[in-house]
Amino acid sequence: MKKILMLLFFCSILFGQDATISVVNKGIQLPKIYIKDQSKLNDLDLKKSFYNMLSNDIKVSSNFELIQDEKQSDYIFSYTLNKNGKLLDIDVEILAAGETKTRFYEQILSIEEYPFLAHKSIVQMVKKLGFAPVDWMDHKILIARTQGNKQSDILLADYTLTYQKVLISKGLNLFPKWANKEQDAFYFTAYEDEIPTLYKYNIKNKNIIKIISSKGMIVASDVSDDGKKILLTMAPKDQPDVYLYDIGTKNLIQITNYTGIDVNGNFVDNDKNIVFVSDRLGYPNIFMQNMDSNLTQQVVFHGKNNSSVSTHKHYMVYSSREANQRGVFNLYLMSTQSDYIRQLTANGKNLFPRFSSDGESVVFIKYLGSQSALGVIRINANKAFHYGLKVGKIQSIDW
Repeated sequence: MKKILMLLFFCSILFGQDATISVVNKGIQLPKIYIKDQSKLNDLDLKKSFYNMLSNDIKVSSNFELIQDEKQSDYIFSYTLNKNGKLLDIDVEILAAGETKTRFYEQILSIEEYPFLAHKSIVQMVKKLGFAPVDWMDHKILIARTQGNKQSDILLADYTLTYQKVLISKGLNLFPKWANKEQDAFYFTAYEDEIPTLYKYNIKNKNIIKIISSKGMIVASDVSDDGKKILLTMAPKDQPDVYLYDIGTKNLIQITNYTGIDVNGNFVDNDKNIVFVSDRLGYPNIFMQNMDSNLTQQVVFHGKNNSSVSTHKHYMVYSSREANQRGVFNLYLMSTQSDYIRQLTANGKNLFPRFSSDGESVVFIKYLGSQSALGVIRINANKAFHYGLKVGKIQSIDW
């Protein structure tokens, strides 16, 4: 428990409510789109909520300018939402200059999952019209939500946090991490006889299997592209280090060996290297180690508290405390193959970033005064959107 709490402190985060949207940059001329709801639903709340979700998704896609005048539009998103018992489906027709550009049909079984039906519809429209894809939009997010002393649930949510489903409750359940690209299983940390233990949860059949235990702490921080290996933070000898665990052979290899704190390992450069957070400079910073030669090098040279990192191919996004700005943490994007560094946020506390599956977006935690929100950055569009968790506090996330 002591080591788990230490890691929680090392990369701690909190969360609140009420969605907000902030556009970081404007000026690009986008095609105009109008949403035309032709649904005949008696459920007016669902009708309104679905329309609002479509509107939000179009804005977040950053491919269109949403307008309220059909005559001024370049595209018309015309849809009919149908509700048959527990079955919800949508028939979509995309029009341009009075002609049908494309038409498609989507369905979903649970009415409560309507946000995903909206997300899937926008994903399909964007793809069929040939705009920059937003496939990440209907991917699921895992959230560990604290609800009191030694109580933490694991939730399944959409990126707006409108849909939320509790998957695991009772006890301290922490650090969920997707086990594969299909998002049908994930790893998480819990306790077995007071010993931190890594488990794997199968979403389809709800089976939970034990993977490995370790005194002190154990956290799954990243999974290899093929899903066969896990980077673990473990502390069997009091101080946390990064380990590599082979799921098939159950072979465990210690990657870092430092007398201080090494945590949050992430694969990078096609799994040839790992980056991780270490206090070997006297404060949290980002380092990279080659998997073959064990050569270790510092990769971030600014900030005095760089406590969280996420990777995609050869890119990294990390949080950094700004010098001479009390309590300000910004997110930065950089490449391992060049000197490229880009600041993604401008102010406030922005922590615990996670890349989307295509690397085009980043989800993160943002403090908003005394509250907090889940943020989404559209990297190429240079826009940020924020959504709140209404109940509990977010301990960790994975996308």
